[in-house]
Amino acid sequence: MTTINEALRHFELPRLEARLLLSAVTGFSHAELVSFAPDELTAQQWQAFAALAQRRLAGEPVAYLLGEREFYGRPFRVSPAVLIPRPETEHLVDAALHKVGRNRRARVVDLGTGSGAIGVTLALEAPQWQVSAVDLSPAALAVAQHNAANLGATVSFHLGSWLAPLPADAVFDAIVSNPPYIDAQDHHLDEGDVRFEPRMALTDGNDGLNCLREIVAQAPARLVAGGWLLVEHGYDQGAACRALFTAAGLQQVATLPDLAGNDRVTLGCRA
Repeated sequence: MTTINEALRHFELPRLEARLLLSAVTGFSHAELVSFAPDELTAQQWQAFAALAQRRLAGEPVAYLLGEREFYGRPFRVSPAVLIPRPETEHLVDAALHKVGRNRRARVVDLGTGSGAIGVTLALEAPQWQVSAVDLSPAALAVAQHNAANLGATVSFHLGSWLAPLPADAVFDAIVSNPPYIDAQDHHLDEGDVRFEPRMALTDGNDGLNCLREIVAQAPARLVAGGWLLVEHGYDQGAACRALFTAAGLQQVATLPDLAGNDRVTLGCRA
Protein backbone atom coordinates (compact mmCIF):
# COMPACT_ATOMS: atom_id res chain seq x y z
CA MET A 1 0.00 0.00 0.00
CA THR A 2 1.06 3.60 -0.61
CA THR A 3 0.80 6.44 1.90
CA ILE A 4 -0.34 9.94 0.99
CA ASN A 5 3.21 11.20 1.50
CA GLU A 6 4.62 8.53 -0.78
CA ALA A 7 2.01 9.30 -3.42
CA LEU A 8 2.96 12.99 -3.38
CA ARG A 9 6.59 12.05 -4.04
CA HIS A 10 6.00 9.22 -6.48
CA PHE A 11 5.48 11.28 -9.64
CA GLU A 12 7.59 14.20 -10.82
CA LEU A 13 4.79 16.70 -10.43
CA PRO A 14 4.84 20.10 -8.73
CA ARG A 15 3.75 19.60 -5.11
CA LEU A 16 0.65 21.79 -5.50
CA GLU A 17 -0.54 19.91 -8.58
CA ALA A 18 -0.03 16.56 -6.88
CA ARG A 19 -2.04 17.76 -3.87
CA LEU A 20 -4.87 19.01 -6.10
CA LEU A 21 -5.09 15.64 -7.81
CA LEU A 22 -4.95 13.76 -4.50
CA SER A 23 -7.67 16.02 -3.11
CA ALA A 24 -9.84 15.11 -6.08
CA VAL A 25 -9.53 11.36 -5.52
CA THR A 26 -9.61 11.31 -1.70
CA GLY A 27 -11.96 14.20 -0.92
CA PHE A 28 -9.41 15.55 1.57
CA SER A 29 -8.61 19.26 1.74
CA HIS A 30 -5.00 20.41 1.47
CA ALA A 31 -4.83 20.74 5.26
CA GLU A 32 -6.18 17.22 5.71
CA LEU A 33 -3.65 15.82 3.24
CA VAL A 34 -0.90 17.24 5.44
CA SER A 35 -2.52 15.95 8.63
CA PHE A 36 -3.14 12.47 7.23
CA ALA A 37 0.13 12.22 5.28
CA PRO A 38 1.17 8.89 6.89
CA ASP A 39 -2.22 7.33 6.11
CA GLU A 40 -2.44 4.77 3.35
CA LEU A 41 -4.48 5.26 0.20
CA THR A 42 -6.91 2.56 -0.80
CA ALA A 43 -6.05 0.62 -3.93
CA GLN A 44 -8.83 2.42 -5.78
CA GLN A 45 -7.58 5.86 -4.66
CA TRP A 46 -4.03 5.03 -5.70
CA GLN A 47 -5.12 3.83 -9.12
CA ALA A 48 -7.26 6.94 -9.67
CA PHE A 49 -4.44 9.23 -8.57
CA ALA A 50 -1.86 7.44 -10.71
CA ALA A 51 -4.12 7.73 -13.77
CA LEU A 52 -4.58 11.47 -13.23
CA ALA A 53 -0.87 11.98 -12.59
CA GLN A 54 0.06 10.21 -15.83
CA ARG A 55 -2.37 12.36 -17.79
CA ARG A 56 -0.89 15.49 -16.20
CA LEU A 57 2.64 14.34 -17.01
CA ALA A 58 1.47 13.99 -20.62
CA GLY A 59 0.54 17.68 -20.50
CA GLU A 60 -3.21 17.61 -19.93
CA PRO A 61 -4.30 20.74 -18.01
CA VAL A 62 -5.05 20.33 -14.31
CA ALA A 63 -8.33 22.20 -14.82
CA TYR A 64 -9.55 19.55 -17.26
CA LEU A 65 -8.41 16.75 -14.96
CA LEU A 66 -10.34 18.27 -12.07
CA GLY A 67 -13.22 19.47 -14.25
CA GLU A 68 -13.16 22.86 -12.56
CA ARG A 69 -11.39 26.24 -12.47
CA GLU A 70 -11.98 29.22 -10.23
CA PHE A 71 -12.93 32.53 -11.84
CA TYR A 72 -13.82 35.69 -9.93
CA GLY A 73 -13.87 33.65 -6.74
CA ARG A 74 -16.38 31.08 -8.02
CA PRO A 75 -15.95 27.49 -9.23
CA PHE A 76 -16.70 26.98 -12.93
CA ARG A 77 -17.04 23.59 -14.57
CA VAL A 78 -14.67 23.22 -17.52
CA SER A 79 -14.17 20.54 -20.14
CA PRO A 80 -12.11 20.20 -23.33
CA ALA A 81 -15.09 21.85 -25.08
CA VAL A 82 -14.23 25.23 -23.52
CA LEU A 83 -11.26 27.45 -22.81
CA ILE A 84 -9.95 27.37 -19.26
CA PRO A 85 -10.87 30.70 -17.61
CA ARG A 86 -7.82 32.81 -16.86
CA PRO A 87 -7.19 35.63 -14.36
CA GLU A 88 -6.52 38.11 -17.18
CA THR A 89 -10.15 37.87 -18.25
CA GLU A 90 -11.26 39.22 -14.88
CA HIS A 91 -10.04 42.61 -16.15
CA LEU A 92 -12.73 42.45 -18.85
CA VAL A 93 -15.40 41.78 -16.22
CA ASP A 94 -14.10 44.62 -14.02
CA ALA A 95 -14.13 47.05 -16.94
CA ALA A 96 -17.70 46.17 -17.93
CA LEU A 97 -18.97 46.56 -14.37
CA HIS A 98 -17.24 49.92 -14.08
CA LYS A 99 -18.33 51.35 -17.42
CA VAL A 100 -21.94 50.22 -17.32
CA GLY A 101 -22.52 50.50 -13.57
CA ARG A 102 -23.49 47.39 -11.66
CA ASN A 103 -26.36 49.00 -9.77
CA ARG A 104 -28.55 50.03 -12.71
CA ARG A 105 -30.67 48.17 -15.21
CA ALA A 106 -28.79 47.26 -18.36
CA ARG A 107 -28.83 44.79 -21.25
CA VAL A 108 -25.49 43.07 -21.80
CA VAL A 109 -24.34 40.27 -24.10
CA ASP A 110 -21.27 38.04 -23.86
CA LEU A 111 -20.15 36.85 -27.31
CA GLY A 112 -18.28 33.52 -27.50
CA THR A 113 -19.17 32.69 -23.91
CA GLY A 114 -17.38 29.32 -23.67
CA SER A 115 -17.65 28.16 -20.05
CA GLY A 116 -19.88 31.15 -19.34
CA ALA A 117 -17.29 32.64 -17.00
CA ILE A 118 -17.81 36.20 -18.25
CA GLY A 119 -21.59 36.22 -18.73
CA VAL A 120 -22.39 34.26 -15.58
CA THR A 121 -20.07 36.43 -13.48
CA LEU A 122 -21.62 39.64 -14.83
CA ALA A 123 -25.11 38.33 -14.06
CA LEU A 124 -24.10 37.51 -10.49
CA GLU A 125 -22.15 40.71 -9.87
CA ALA A 126 -24.86 42.94 -11.38
CA PRO A 127 -28.22 41.28 -10.60
CA GLN A 128 -30.20 44.08 -12.26
CA TRP A 129 -28.57 43.41 -15.62
CA GLN A 130 -30.32 41.36 -18.28
CA VAL A 131 -27.46 39.18 -19.55
CA SER A 132 -27.38 37.14 -22.75
CA ALA A 133 -24.59 34.84 -23.88
CA VAL A 134 -23.80 33.42 -27.33
CA ASP A 135 -21.59 30.58 -28.51
CA LEU A 136 -21.12 28.71 -31.78
CA SER A 137 -20.42 25.40 -30.00
CA PRO A 138 -23.36 23.39 -28.59
CA ALA A 139 -20.95 21.55 -26.27
CA ALA A 140 -19.57 24.82 -24.90
CA LEU A 141 -23.07 26.22 -24.46
CA ALA A 142 -24.03 23.15 -22.42
CA VAL A 143 -21.10 23.80 -20.07
CA ALA A 144 -22.08 27.46 -19.74
CA GLN A 145 -25.70 26.56 -19.01
CA HIS A 146 -24.58 24.15 -16.30
CA ASN A 147 -22.43 26.85 -14.69
CA ALA A 148 -25.28 29.37 -14.73
CA ALA A 149 -27.64 26.88 -13.11
CA ASN A 150 -25.07 25.69 -10.58
CA LEU A 151 -24.14 29.22 -9.52
CA GLY A 152 -27.67 30.61 -9.58
CA ALA A 153 -27.19 33.08 -12.43
CA THR A 154 -29.98 34.18 -14.76
CA VAL A 155 -28.55 34.23 -18.29
CA SER A 156 -30.26 33.85 -21.67
CA PHE A 157 -28.19 31.52 -23.87
CA HIS A 158 -28.14 31.52 -27.68
CA LEU A 159 -26.47 29.18 -30.16
CA GLY A 160 -24.82 30.83 -33.13
CA SER A 161 -22.15 33.20 -34.41
CA TRP A 162 -21.63 36.47 -32.58
CA LEU A 163 -24.76 38.67 -32.72
CA ALA A 164 -26.55 36.67 -35.43
CA PRO A 165 -28.78 34.49 -33.17
CA LEU A 166 -30.08 37.47 -31.19
CA PRO A 167 -33.29 39.32 -32.14
CA ALA A 168 -32.56 41.77 -34.97
CA ASP A 169 -33.94 44.68 -32.96
CA ALA A 170 -32.05 43.88 -29.75
CA VAL A 171 -29.67 46.59 -28.60
CA PHE A 172 -27.34 46.53 -25.62
CA ASP A 173 -25.73 48.75 -23.02
CA ALA A 174 -22.59 46.63 -23.38
CA ILE A 175 -21.22 43.98 -25.69
CA VAL A 176 -18.33 42.01 -24.16
CA SER A 177 -16.20 39.31 -25.71
CA ASN A 178 -13.07 37.25 -25.27
CA PRO A 179 -12.88 35.96 -28.86
CA PRO A 180 -10.24 33.78 -30.55
CA TYR A 181 -7.33 36.17 -31.01
CA ILE A 182 -4.12 34.13 -31.27
CA ASP A 183 -2.30 34.28 -34.61
CA ALA A 184 -2.44 30.86 -36.28
CA GLN A 185 1.36 30.93 -36.63
CA ASP A 186 1.97 31.63 -32.93
CA HIS A 187 4.17 28.89 -31.44
CA HIS A 188 2.26 29.08 -28.14
CA LEU A 189 -0.58 27.13 -29.75
CA ASP A 190 1.63 24.05 -29.63
CA GLU A 191 2.90 24.52 -26.09
CA GLY A 192 1.65 23.82 -22.56
CA ASP A 193 -2.01 23.64 -21.62
CA VAL A 194 -3.08 25.44 -24.79
CA ARG A 195 -2.41 22.26 -26.82
CA PHE A 196 -5.45 20.66 -25.17
CA GLU A 197 -7.87 23.57 -25.47
CA PRO A 198 -10.37 23.89 -28.36
CA ARG A 199 -8.46 25.38 -31.30
CA MET A 200 -11.51 27.24 -32.62
CA ALA A 201 -11.71 29.15 -29.34
CA LEU A 202 -8.06 30.15 -29.51
CA THR A 203 -7.38 31.23 -33.09
CA ASP A 204 -9.29 32.40 -36.14
CA GLY A 205 -6.89 30.42 -38.33
CA ASN A 206 -5.46 33.69 -39.61
CA ASP A 207 -3.75 36.70 -38.06
CA GLY A 208 -5.77 36.62 -34.83
CA LEU A 209 -7.79 39.73 -35.69
CA ASN A 210 -10.55 38.29 -37.90
CA CYS A 211 -13.01 37.66 -35.07
CA LEU A 212 -12.22 41.02 -33.53
CA ARG A 213 -12.87 42.67 -36.92
CA GLU A 214 -16.27 40.95 -37.18
CA ILE A 215 -17.33 41.90 -33.68
CA VAL A 216 -16.23 45.53 -34.02
CA ALA A 217 -17.99 45.84 -37.39
CA GLN A 218 -21.27 44.49 -36.01
CA ALA A 219 -21.28 46.13 -32.60
CA PRO A 220 -22.04 49.84 -33.18
CA ALA A 221 -25.46 49.13 -34.71
CA ARG A 222 -26.35 46.95 -31.71
CA LEU A 223 -25.34 49.39 -28.98
CA VAL A 224 -27.57 52.01 -27.39
CA ALA A 225 -26.27 55.56 -27.37
CA GLY A 226 -23.61 55.56 -24.68
CA GLY A 227 -23.27 51.78 -24.86
CA TRP A 228 -19.87 50.10 -24.62
CA LEU A 229 -18.00 47.49 -26.61
CA LEU A 230 -15.29 45.74 -24.56
CA VAL A 231 -13.02 42.99 -25.89
CA GLU A 232 -10.10 41.00 -24.56
CA HIS A 233 -7.17 40.55 -26.93
CA GLY A 234 -3.50 39.62 -27.15
CA TYR A 235 -0.69 41.52 -25.50
CA ASP A 236 0.47 42.91 -28.87
CA GLN A 237 -2.95 43.76 -30.34
CA GLY A 238 -3.83 46.94 -28.46
CA ALA A 239 -2.93 49.35 -31.25
CA ALA A 240 -4.70 47.25 -33.88
CA CYS A 241 -7.85 47.04 -31.76
CA ARG A 242 -7.89 50.76 -31.08
CA ALA A 243 -7.61 51.38 -34.82
CA LEU A 244 -10.58 49.04 -35.48
CA PHE A 245 -12.67 50.74 -32.80
CA THR A 246 -11.88 54.22 -34.08
CA ALA A 247 -12.59 53.26 -37.70
CA ALA A 248 -16.00 51.91 -36.58
CA GLY A 249 -16.85 55.32 -35.13
CA LEU A 250 -16.60 54.39 -31.46
CA GLN A 251 -15.62 57.10 -28.99
CA GLN A 252 -13.50 57.21 -25.82
CA VAL A 253 -11.42 54.35 -27.20
CA ALA A 254 -8.79 53.08 -24.76
CA THR A 255 -6.77 49.98 -23.97
CA LEU A 256 -6.43 48.70 -20.40
CA PRO A 257 -3.43 46.68 -19.18
CA ASP A 258 -3.45 43.48 -17.17
CA LEU A 259 -1.49 43.07 -13.94
CA ALA A 260 1.64 42.27 -15.93
CA GLY A 261 1.36 45.62 -17.72
CA ASN A 262 0.41 44.07 -21.07
CA ASP A 263 -2.38 45.41 -23.27
CA ARG A 264 -5.39 43.23 -22.50
CA VAL A 265 -8.79 44.94 -22.89
CA THR A 266 -9.85 47.54 -25.46
CA LEU A 267 -13.09 49.43 -25.06
CA GLY A 268 -15.06 52.12 -26.83
CA CYS A 269 -18.40 53.87 -26.54
CA ARG A 270 -21.11 54.57 -29.12
CA ALA A 271 -21.78 58.30 -29.30
